[in-house]
Amino acid sequence: MTHKKVLVADRIAKEGIDVLRDKGYDVDVKLDLTEDELAAQIVPYDAIVVRSATPVTRRVIEAAENLKIIGRAGVGVDTIDLDAATERGVIVCNAPTSNIMSAAEHTMALMLACARQLPQANASMHEGKWERSKFLGKELYEKTLAIFGLGRIGGLVAERARAFGMKIIGHDPYCSPERADQLGVELFERVEDVLARADFITVHLPKTPETIGMFGPEEFAAMKDGVVLINAARGGIYNVKSLSDFVAAGKIFAAGIDMFDEEPCTGSPLHEFDNVLLTPHLGASTHEAQVRAGVQIAEYVSSGLEGSIVPTALNMTLVPPEMMDAVGPYVPACQMMGRILAQILGCIPKTLRVEAAGTIANADASILVAGALDGILAYRRAGSVTPVNVESVAVRHGIKVDTASIADADEYASAVKVVADGVEVGATLFGSMQRPRIMSLLDYKIDIAPAKQSLVFEYVDAPGRIGAIGTLLGNEGVNITTMQIGTKPSEKTALVYMNVEGNVNDQLLEKLSGALDFKNVWSFSL
Repeated sequence: MTHKKVLVADRIAKEGIDVLRDKGYDVDVKLDLTEDELAAQIVPYDAIVVRSATPVTRRVIEAAENLKIIGRAGVGVDTIDLDAATERGVIVCNAPTSNIMSAAEHTMALMLACARQLPQANASMHEGKWERSKFLGKELYEKTLAIFGLGRIGGLVAERARAFGMKIIGHDPYCSPERADQLGVELFERVEDVLARADFITVHLPKTPETIGMFGPEEFAAMKDGVVLINAARGGIYNVKSLSDFVAAGKIFAAGIDMFDEEPCTGSPLHEFDNVLLTPHLGASTHEAQVRAGVQIAEYVSSGLEGSIVPTALNMTLVPPEMMDAVGPYVPACQMMGRILAQILGCIPKTLRVEAAGTIANADASILVAGALDGILAYRRAGSVTPVNVESVAVRHGIKVDTASIADADEYASAVKVVADGVEVGATLFGSMQRPRIMSLLDYKIDIAPAKQSLVFEYVDAPGRIGAIGTLLGNEGVNITTMQIGTKPSEKTALVYMNVEGNVNDQLLEKLSGALDFKNVWSFSL
């Protein structure tokens, strides 16, 4: 058997490389390659993983005879020729959620440092001075923060700013009133209506022709005197020359800038001002963000190589981008539910129903169906599924597929339920990283984030069962990490979902069943 080959051309976290190797790929790490060297060496590789340092040009893509997917361990794909990749049928994907927490926290750090003049005070202290009266700052409490761009990072900033007691306003033509309400943001349609109200302004916008130079002389003039400006998004959204003029004039109290038109940036009109805090593109520079980027892109590259759905594919999306943004994060959840159903049923189902509820009720369900089918068939080693072939795969395996839209997701904003041959599992997403969380299984209501290895027990409810299970597992060296219990009072039955660590084999399952007379016992490997 010939193993698929992956080239890692930039430094990524070791954890990401480990994921690829654990999945059986031949991984080569070759750093600091020139375009000539990369074009010469890319020929045998099925995938390449890069960051921003290595351009994947048309020349490189056309030299790659086996290339199927390009993974960017981060957000921006400016250095990848999307058109050339698309022409060759090569998927380009990124890890857009890997650094969002770090970027949001860096935004708050810049805001606080600017408001309290921390860099200037620190420099003064290191010069042996004690100038306490010189560094009179501003509180964030009860100030108005304007956020331009209420996507993932802008939303996280809004949540954190609320904790400081700030009033939050914003502008984002793509943000729905419902999302703004959830974030506690008062939306304005016109930019000029926001500027005059804000004590602090932060931008979280993509780099497009519309956003470059979006803030120039007219916009700065319309702002409040003493405003604080932050940019940890993309360079050029603030016109640097105009910004420096208004800082010099005293209109702007302080600015925190992490992104620049051209990088590295070692000189600009802003460099001469002590009240402009400059950082060298540090938004994603945390250990946690680097690990997440490496692991996420490794998982997505693996999905692409195996013919499965790649949730962050940028050039092979078959649904509108705004729809993919809504339902794309649910693909891993649907794949996870498919794997659970396959392990419960032990066979490929004859019927499959996918229900989308809440804010994704009206989304195109095909990608959700493809995710669920992919999970079922991947576990059975019976092929892979993408939105392209979902209908034909279902027909080929004799699976009757049905979908439904449900307006109310109960206490959740959104959720997906998958039912195969009458066996049900439901999931939602939680946290800033939108990880899957099981909310129901076999019609038992539970609430648990599944681990890679789980044990599930269904039994007639009676005192002492949990203690007996724990004792038996402990004697076999199996550790329970988290646990959830669901009940059906009308049937006097209970379902226990345990995330575990240790050697769970058939002998252990037989011992558990024999000792405690369970209705059902399953071991899930996800």
